[in-house]
Parts: sequence; C-alpha cells; structure tokens
Amino acid sequence: MMNERGKSDRPVVPVKSSNKVGQPAAEGMEGRGLTKGNPQQQNASRTQSRSNAPSALERIRQAASKDKEMRFTALFHHIYAPEALRTAYLCLKREAASGVDGETWRHYGEALEDNLQDLSHRLKQGAYRAKPVRRVYIPKADGRLRPLGVTALEDKIVQRAAVEVMNAIYETDFLGFSYGFRPKRSQHNALDALYTGLLTKKVNWVLDLDIRGFFDAISHEWLVKFIEHRIADRRVVRLIQKWLNAGVLEDGNEYAWRKGLPRAAVRRRCWRISICITSSICGLRQGVEAGAWRCDRRAIRGRHRGWLPE
Repeated sequence: MMNERGKSDRPVVPVKSSNKVGQPAAEGMEGRGLTKGNPQQQNASRTQSRSNAPSALERIRQAASKDKEMRFTALFHHIYAPEALRTAYLCLKREAASGVDGETWRHYGEALEDNLQDLSHRLKQGAYRAKPVRRVYIPKADGRLRPLGVTALEDKIVQRAAVEVMNAIYETDFLGFSYGFRPKRSQHNALDALYTGLLTKKVNWVLDLDIRGFFDAISHEWLVKFIEHRIADRRVVRLIQKWLNAGVLEDGNEYAWRKGLPRAAVRRRCWRISICITSSICGLRQGVEAGAWRCDRRAIRGRHRGWLPE
C-alpha cells in the first residue's frame, strides 16, 4: 500500500522505459492524466450528419458518465440489432471449438445474413433459448484436471453483443486501478503500473491475494441484483438469467448449476458482464468509496459480508 491517499491510478498506464541504450526511448514513462469525465472532444459538429453523429453506444456511455445513478430501461434493441450481432460475430475467434450445437464460425458465416436476421428475430420475439455449455477437461501442471466450458456459437454472438452494451455503462464507473477483463487492458498493463508505482512512489508494502473459488461460488441472486443497480431493462436481465440457467452438458448428461459460473468461454465473453458486476461487489462502486476500498479493511469486510464466497 502506498503512503499517499488520493485519486485512482491513471486510466492509461505508463509502461517501463525502453531498454535500447543510446537510442531515443520507444515510449516514455509518462502516462495520461486522470480521468475527469467525458473526453474533451466534440462528438458531432453543429451541423450534424450521419457520419459524425454519436453512435448508440457512445450515447449510452455519455448518459452513464453524466449520471452515475441512472438505471437504463431501453437497452435490449442495441443487443438484437443485426448490425450489433454482425459486429459480435466478426469479433469471435475463427478456429474456436464448437459447443453443443456443433456449429463452427466458418459454417455459420456461409449464410451469415440469413442466420443473423433469424437470430435477431428470435431475440426480439423472446424465442431465443440459450444452449447448455459443453464441459471439457484439460490437464493442469499439478496433474489435476481443469474444467472448461465451451459455449454454442449463437450464444457467443449474443453474449458478445451484450458485453459491448454493458461495457458502455460500466466502463464509466470503473476506477483507474481496475484492469481485469476490461477493453484494451490486461495483466501486463497492471504489472507495468505496479512497476512504475514501485519506482516513483514510496511504497511500504504490496498485497497480493486471490479470492479462492470466487467464480465457482458466486451467487446468481446477488449477481442479478447488482446488474439491476444500473440496468432496469427486464429483457436484458432475463437474457442474462437464460445464460445462468442454461446448465452444463457433460458426457451426454445435462446438469444445472445453482451458483458459480462455468470457466473459459462463458467467463471470458458473457461473464465479462459478471466481471463488471463483481468488481462492483469488491468495492468499486456499490457503497464503498475508493479510499475505503483501498484502506479500510473493516468497512469492506462489514459491507460485503455474505456477498463474497467464504
């Protein structure tokens, strides 16, 4: 923990100095300033046109940034829009393993527009059904097996589209020292920020911890409650509940899970949503100020009792 108590880390982290001696540095260690709100740029000129008007997601981001207590009631159409589904499809990995439906990225793309129109229609009419996650196991270094969940292709598409909409809301809430599962951020950025902090600040100690079995024990009920802090569109909430209730298919047998989230594909894509919410559980937004999150262990322990897995 650093001696200084103040604002959060910079949103764009500085990285380590270049190792090229005698040459101009590839990139210095000076990062951008602290986030104050919306970028100081005009999204549309006074004479607006379709080319320079703010996008739908940008308008959501602006509204979320302006009012931190706003609950969004009309988001679902941004998810089932064919163009949003098309963008989500193109962002998926081409060679990813297929889920229980056996559908591959390339085969689905052979009739892409028809498939997306059909998917959009089913979402809009409430006829979309989430498929179980196919469970496979891979060996770990210690000889044990790690369970992985492989999601059906259409579920991946819809999950990705939902993530983009929810990112527009929750990215405005996150503080600068949050790195997990965020766009254009990674564990490498977090390590660079730590490296820079150790070099430029007076540091008393560094705390490294992990919540054991967090994703295996997270409460579905609390997850939905935290989603509803910002999202009042019942269709979006029901969509997420469909994924929660989809279950797991293993060795031809289907199992339901009442708590926790399947690993791998669902966690990386759909449950980037849960990262948004569980980060709030850990203290970024819901009732715990940044100073308390960093420094007051008693406040965190008291306010989160019963929310986090034992």
